[in-house]
Amino acid sequence: MIAVIDYDAGNIKSVEKAMIYLGQQVKITRDPKEILSADRVILPGVGAFGDAMGRLKEYGLDDVIRQVTEAGTPFLGICLGLQLLFERSEEAPGAAGLGILKGEILKIPKAPGLKIPHMGWNSLDFCGNGRLFQGIEGHPYVYFVHSYYLKAADPAIVTATTEYGVQIDASVEQGNVFACQFHPEKSSEIGLQILKNFLAI
Repeated sequence: MIAVIDYDAGNIKSVEKAMIYLGQQVKITRDPKEILSADRVILPGVGAFGDAMGRLKEYGLDDVIRQVTEAGTPFLGICLGLQLLFERSEEAPGAAGLGILKGEILKIPKAPGLKIPHMGWNSLDFCGNGRLFQGIEGHPYVYFVHSYYLKAADPAIVTATTEYGVQIDASVEQGNVFACQFHPEKSSEIGLQILKNFLAI
């Protein structure tokens, strides 16, 4: 069973739809028992960092997520779900992230010709041998919607980057914890392959 964590932070239905398309049993839930008993857990999300951390704490899900990751359950953060895994964000000074991974979330700098938020298809540059990208070659295009980006403290956990006025750490992997700044569930066949790879872990 795949648990998709429900904390009122958007894009849940598109993740659920993709999982069902891939033949998975999915449960949208904020019940700690269901999340802790799941075979895999996905933390989706769009919106503001501070508000999202507040909701995770309100529902007691911050500790549940830490328990899941410590137990070795395959865990995937998507978009805001990636950002929340890290220590802090310029979007919400003073609001601590989950701190499961080391790094910070920075605002995409303004530059001529670049619209913020960054919305649209960008190509990935692979670094390392990320398990989410098995069987995917070249510089595939995936779909982004964000105004803030990850700068990981340890480059060794970064498995893909992209460029949008600045180099963005677009995907990370550390043990059983995976995360993507882009939306695999909205990234056509490439995105489905990434999700299949997660399901195979």
